[in-house]
Amino acid sequence: MTTTPDDDLVAKIEAVEEKLADARKSIERRFIGQERVVELTLSALLCGGHGLLIGLPGLGKTRLVEALSTVMGLNGNRIQFTPDLMPADILGSEVLETAADGSRAFRFLPGPVFCELLMADEINRASPRTQSALLQAMQEKQVTVAGEDRPLGRPFHVLATQNPIEQEGTYPLPEAQLDRFLVQIDVEYPDRDTEREILMATTGVEEAEAHEVFTAAELIEAQALLRRMPVGETVVEQILDLVRACRPDDPSAAPKVRETVNWGPGPRAAQALMMTVRARAMLHGRLAPSTEDVLAMARPVLSHRMGLNFAARARGDSLAALIEDTAAAITRTEAAA
Repeated sequence: MTTTPDDDLVAKIEAVEEKLADARKSIERRFIGQERVVELTLSALLCGGHGLLIGLPGLGKTRLVEALSTVMGLNGNRIQFTPDLMPADILGSEVLETAADGSRAFRFLPGPVFCELLMADEINRASPRTQSALLQAMQEKQVTVAGEDRPLGRPFHVLATQNPIEQEGTYPLPEAQLDRFLVQIDVEYPDRDTEREILMATTGVEEAEAHEVFTAAELIEAQALLRRMPVGETVVEQILDLVRACRPDDPSAAPKVRETVNWGPGPRAAQALMMTVRARAMLHGRLAPSTEDVLAMARPVLSHRMGLNFAARARGDSLAALIEDTAAAITRTEAAA
């Protein structure tokens, strides 16, 4: 019996799905509970993108990134963003060296951005000048220092953290940089049973350790395979309908969106949804995404790519609720059609 290209694709997807299940188990030994957070961070890596983790201090964001670095076989670095951090502290700089024969030459000292998984801790504490140093790195996977383009690690991912309640001494990320993040990942308090499990697992003599499941090369292969996963026409239309319905000046937008939204998501949001629904399907052991995946990924993909107007913020309107209501309304309309 001969195998077809479709059979080969199915076999490869199923093999990656098995490794992903093992990766999730290994991560959850170190980062207990919060399955949704683990799913979204793995989705960002599978898509070749970056993630913005928003949550209060002490919820395990740093621990999660460290576990991801181990499990996915990535060379990781961490930068603590502070108001006095300079772009050269991230990118690196050239130094003038004198050789034994008295000759002098410049040598480039690479910064921590030259890695495969970069944790940008409290990214909103650095000045806009320093934040912008990551723009080229995140988008083009290279940086320009002293007039020379220098490629970063392959793969290259940024997982940035941000404290949602601390405003003093912070610099809100501009829309251009927010759009560079594939997903916004909200890290919330664990429930009581999970918190009890965390206490018992982390305050004893020994702690569980994560183990390597992927290598960097295997992750790159999984990212390429993800792009080959088929997406049905129904899902494509739902993605387009959702993104366009969240733009206040689009004819398809609901009155609530027109009244409350100041700016809506661009085409990059549709691209992000197209990729993340595939990643979620793969993480759940399926061979193609469904409309359920679009509903699940709508909030993480769109919430940092939209903004409420002043009146809506003054009323205390919720952007997350608006996105979920819009996505649900589109799903009901298409199901009835």
